[in-house]
Amino acid sequence: MTATRDTFPYFGYELIRDYLLPSILGKHEKDILYWAGKDLARKFPCTDIPLIISFFKDAGWGDLTLEKETKDGFVFRLTNDPEQLKIKERNFRLEAGFIAEQIQNFKGFLTECFEEKKENQHQVFFTVKMDLKEKTKE
Repeated sequence: MTATRDTFPYFGYELIRDYLLPSILGKHEKDILYWAGKDLARKFPCTDIPLIISFFKDAGWGDLTLEKETKDGFVFRLTNDPEQLKIKERNFRLEAGFIAEQIQNFKGFLTECFEEKKENQHQVFFTVKMDLKEKTKE
């Protein structure tokens, strides 16, 4: 089921994500959200990129698309209704951590993910980099 404003309580989500978490986490919000995203990925493992994309849609995080694949990484684009994406007010470290951990788990290499907001286009780009010298699995 795809979340819509009529079926998903966005106000409750916004209260927690945009007001409560920043207040609780303070200056460490971005770092903690990144690690929380990694933890969330371990609890909801995805075995491939299409499952990551489906998770984003099911979680109401927006439409994630794979834009580019290289030998050591990926570039994803996140879009959504501008009112729901809230690109100017929100950081996307939770989502970046989630993507990094998912890819690290199924590719088997140490992985990091960085986000870049394109406010005028209402898009967020996630650049994933794998360290092909650092295996996480044998």
